[in-house]
Amino acid sequence: MANVVIVGTQWGDEGKGKIVDLLAETADMVVRFQGGNNAGHTMVVEGEQFISHLIPSGILQKKTCLIGNGVVVDPAVLLGEIDALNRRGVEVSPATLKICEKAHLIMPYHQAVDHAREKFKGDKKIGTTGRGIGPAYEDKATRRGIRFVDLLDPEVFTEMVNTILDEKNFYLKNYLSAEALDPKQIIDQYQTYAQRLAPHVTNISVTINAAIKNNQQVMFEGAQGTHLDIDHGTYPFVTSSNTLAGNACCGSGVGPKQINEVFGIVKAYTTRVGQGPFPSELFDDIGDKIQKKGAEFGATTGRRRRCGWLDTIILKNAVRLNGLTGLAITKLDVLDGLESIKVCTGYEYEGEMLPEFPASLKVLGECKPVYESLPGWPENISGIRKFEDLPANVKSYLNRIEALTQTPVSIISVGPDREQTIVLRNPFL
Repeated sequence: MANVVIVGTQWGDEGKGKIVDLLAETADMVVRFQGGNNAGHTMVVEGEQFISHLIPSGILQKKTCLIGNGVVVDPAVLLGEIDALNRRGVEVSPATLKICEKAHLIMPYHQAVDHAREKFKGDKKIGTTGRGIGPAYEDKATRRGIRFVDLLDPEVFTEMVNTILDEKNFYLKNYLSAEALDPKQIIDQYQTYAQRLAPHVTNISVTINAAIKNNQQVMFEGAQGTHLDIDHGTYPFVTSSNTLAGNACCGSGVGPKQINEVFGIVKAYTTRVGQGPFPSELFDDIGDKIQKKGAEFGATTGRRRRCGWLDTIILKNAVRLNGLTGLAITKLDVLDGLESIKVCTGYEYEGEMLPEFPASLKVLGECKPVYESLPGWPENISGIRKFEDLPANVKSYLNRIEALTQTPVSIISVGPDREQTIVLRNPFL
C-alpha cells in the first residue's frame, strides 16, 4: 500500500490533471491540499474534455475526493463544478466529495480587492488571476479568514462578515478607489451556499487517517508548480500558498511518515503564464510552433503561455525541494518533428556558472541559459503505448533527463487522452 503526492515541477500547467486522473484508478482517495480556483486541471477521457478548478481530478475515476484545509474555496465556483459534472453523468455527492471544515472561504471582497489592486498597480501588477486567492490567504495569515465551520453557523458568519467588511470597504473606497460591497447581500448569498454544501463538510484529517489505517491508498494532488511556491518560487511572481510536497501534510492533516512516494510532473519543455524571469524562454518560430502545437493557453485564464526549452536547473531544484521519487513527462509528442531539441543544463551569470537556482530575481533575469543539443525525431509518437517502441532519439532524450536530474522517468504522456500514456512504474502497485 502507498500514499503518493503529485506535484508540478515547473511553473504550473504541467499536466497534473491527466496524471492524477490516470493514477486515481489504483488509488482509493484523492486529496487536494492547497491553492484555489486559480488552478485548472484538464483531463481528456475518450476524447471528451473535463476541466476542474477545485474538485480533485480523481472524481472521474469515481474515487472519494477531498478538499483539504490548505485550499481556499470559492463556493460559487465549487457549486458550479458540482452541477456541471453531475449534468455530464459524473456523480458528485456528499459521499464522493468531502470538504474540510477548516478550509477557508474566498469572499466577494477578496475578489474585489484582487482586481482593484492589480488596476491600482498598473504596469507593476503581479499578473494574478483576479480570483481572490491571494487576499483570502492574506486574511488567513492575519487571522481574519472565514472557514466552512464558520459559514455553517449563521450567527457567527453574519458577525464576521459585518466586522470584516467595515475594514474592507474602507480600504476599497479610500485607497483603491473601488466600490464598496453590501454585507447583507453577501450574507444572504453565502447562506444559500451553506445549505447546499453543508452535507459535504467534515473533518477530512480524521477521514484520511482512518482510510490509511484501513490500508486504503491516498493520492495528494497539488496545484500550480514548484516555482510558484510562495517560499521557494520566483517571488513575488508566485502563488499565495506552498505548492511543495511537504504541504500535502499541513494542507490535509496527515503526518509526514504517511507519505511513501512523491511524483513530479514535468512538461517535455517549459512554459510559464504571467510575469517573471524565464531563462529558457523562446522568442522564435520554434517557440511559436511549440505554443500552437501544445495548445498552450491557461485552463483557468485562457492566457497564452510563454514557451521555452526544458530547463533542468529548475527541474533539479524541484527534485531537491520535493524529494521526488519519480518523474512523469507530459506533452512529449509536442516535440515531434523538431530537427534538434535543446535542454538547458546551466545558468551563466556575469561570466560564471551558477551552482544552484538563484533566489534573486535580478540575477535570474540576467542569467544566460547554457544549452545541450540533442537530436530530434521525425516520427509521430502519439500512438505508441510501449517504451520499447519509442524512437531511439526519444529514448535518448528521456535518458538524458534522468541522468541530469538523477530521478527515474516513471510515466510518459504522448497525448492528451488518458490512454495516450506509457506507464513504466505505477507508485500504487
